[in-house]
Order: sequence, then C-alpha cells, then structure tokens
Amino acid sequence: MPIVHISLVEGRDEAAVKACVKAVARTVHETLGAPLHTIRVYATITPATHWAVGDQTKDELAAGAQETGK
Repeated sequence: MPIVHISLVEGRDEAAVKACVKAVARTVHETLGAPLHTIRVYATITPATHWAVGDQTKDELAAGAQETGK
C-alpha cells in the first residue's frame, strides 16, 4: 500500500489541494501499478508561522516580499 505525504504551507485553495492529492494518487497508480483503492495520499497544511526557511518564518518572508514589491 503506497502512502504519500505532502507538506504544504497554508494559503493554497482547498480545491487545488484536493485536485493535487487526487492527481498524485492517479500518478502513483499509473507509474507503480498499485490499485487505486490501496493508495493513500494526505496533505499536511502548516501555518506560515510554523514553517521556516533559514531563520525566517514564511510569514516573515512574505511580509518582506510585500515591502520590497517582490
């Protein structure tokens, strides 16, 4: 039974996340030949304040990008 875990920072549309997990399941089915009913795909959504790149959290990075216009 393949299990796929996707970690995402908050902010994506729920419909997009749902489409993603379904597409991943289909891809695993097509590439590995595993029956769809045996494939598990789950996404963990992490708050931007709990995800860091270096010593800055994603919310801090986003705020900095807004200030510089990036």
